[in-house]
Amino acid sequence: MTTHTEASRRTKGRRAARRASVPPRVVLITRPTELDWLLRRHATLQQARFFLEQRGQSMDEVQLRHEQQQAAVHRALGAIPADWRRATAQRADLSRFLFEPADIVVIVGQDGLVANVAKYLDGQRVIGLNPDPDRYEGILVHHAPDRVETLYGAAVAEAPDLEVRTMVKAELDDGRKLLALNEVFIGHVSHQSARYEIAFGGSEESHSSSGLIVSTGTGSTGWARSIARSRRCALDLPRPEDRQLVFFVREAWPSVATQADLVEGLIGERDALAVVSRMETGGVVFGDGIESDRIELRWGQTIRVSTAERRLHLLR
Repeated sequence: MTTHTEASRRTKGRRAARRASVPPRVVLITRPTELDWLLRRHATLQQARFFLEQRGQSMDEVQLRHEQQQAAVHRALGAIPADWRRATAQRADLSRFLFEPADIVVIVGQDGLVANVAKYLDGQRVIGLNPDPDRYEGILVHHAPDRVETLYGAAVAEAPDLEVRTMVKAELDDGRKLLALNEVFIGHVSHQSARYEIAFGGSEESHSSSGLIVSTGTGSTGWARSIARSRRCALDLPRPEDRQLVFFVREAWPSVATQADLVEGLIGERDALAVVSRMETGGVVFGDGIESDRIELRWGQTIRVSTAERRLHLLR
């Protein structure tokens, strides 16, 4: 019988063998800039400028941010060794893009783009390039574009310095599942109350709330942190590498039929949070704020949320 550890070693061995047998492939991923979106709507730069100026806004900063993005992309592409392979993809292409096990994935843009990409990866090494440190925190896009040559060398090293970040998995009783790097949301697609039963740690409640989130340590710097601060939560939020999650129920409403005590908690690596939908229509599950990539949740369906086997391997 093959253990999980043995299977992991074999997978790493196959990846190492592949790296040694074929040239590395760099996959560079971006998303459209503000200027790209303006040009899609207004066709020309002059019309886009007129649109903004009529509203008291300047095109100069929009163009500057676009140029910073383009410069970072050109730097990353130009630094790829001549004998390496290359590919490019936009965020909208990810659901159709075929990653290879030994790809080096270079993400140019904001931190959220790394989260968008993470669920499509399975152990590939990731380099995050920050083209605009005045606007992007750099929590996941750590590196300045002018370091990319050194980063390529580090990415193909046998033992690179990696952050291995925990991801969250939401799995329905019909086999459908969703992965996320920051958090998953369970609730109603609109602003009306979400109705469900929640079970965790031997406790169960019926809820009417604004939905709930289950966050990783990476997500604990964002939405989960905001909730924790607003309610002065005493829980120690997990760190990105911790095999632990935290959940928060949003605005639970106590009534004759619903309770509001089981509203937060830490989920260990071997634990899971279970939710049974009591919504006839509109129940949804989505990850990392991407509502368009959602799973519909029908009345009576159960969804279990736990730490994912996959993790993000981010070059430190």
